[in-house]
Amino acid sequence: MASEQPSVLLVEDEPAQREVLAYNLEADGFAVTKAENGEEALMLVEEGAPDLILLDWMLPNVSGIEVCRQLKTRSETRNVPIIMLSARSEEVDRVRGLETGADDYVIKPYSVIELMARVRAQLRRTRPSTVGERLEYEDIILDSETHRVTRKGEGLKLGPTEFRLLSTFMEKPGRVWSREQLLDRVWGRDIYVDTRTVDVHIGRLRKALCQHGGDDPLRTVRGAGYSLG
Repeated sequence: MASEQPSVLLVEDEPAQREVLAYNLEADGFAVTKAENGEEALMLVEEGAPDLILLDWMLPNVSGIEVCRQLKTRSETRNVPIIMLSARSEEVDRVRGLETGADDYVIKPYSVIELMARVRAQLRRTRPSTVGERLEYEDIILDSETHRVTRKGEGLKLGPTEFRLLSTFMEKPGRVWSREQLLDRVWGRDIYVDTRTVDVHIGRLRKALCQHGGDDPLRTVRGAGYSLG
C-alpha cells in the first residue's frame, strides 16, 4: 500500500461490486488492497493493518462478522475503522454488526457517493492528515492540504519524508511508534528500507522542528521507538 495515500482493504466476494468499489476508491485517492473472502482478509491484515476496512457481511468460509470480531479483539487492529457492507436491512442485523465492533453499517444497495463520504468521515477521525485536515500540537501547526508546517508562526522547511513522519506523530500525540510501524506507515510495506533509515529521518525532522529555536518535541523511548510529546 502506498505510504502517501490512505490505505483501504476492500473485502467483497462479488467481483463486479469489488471492481466498482475499487475503481471509485482509487479515483478518490485511496490505495486499495482487495480480498475475496474472510480468510484472505485476515491474512492481509496480519501482514500490515490498513487505514480502513470495507467489509462485506456475507463472505465464504469466514463471515464478515467473524472477521470484524477477530480484528476488534486484537490490540494492534482494534482501532482500524471497519465499515460493514450488508444486504441485511433489519434493525437487529445492524445492531449486531455495530455490537461486533463495526464503526459504521451500510445497507446494500448503497450510493457509492455516500459510501465514499462515510469512508472519509471515518478517516477524519482516525487519520485526519490523509483527508486534508489541519493538525495542531502545542505551537506546531501542520496543514496537510497545503503541505505547510509552522512553529510559533514561523514556516518550517521539511522534506516529504519528514512531513509524513510529522503527520503520523501529530495524528496521535503521545503514542509510541516502533521503527517497524513507522516504516510501514511512512515508507509503505512494499518498499524495503532499513530500520536505521528511520533514525536518520527522525534526526532531520528534529533539526527542522528546532530550526527557529524551541525545545525538541520528539521523545526517544529506549527499546520501543519514538513519540511526539
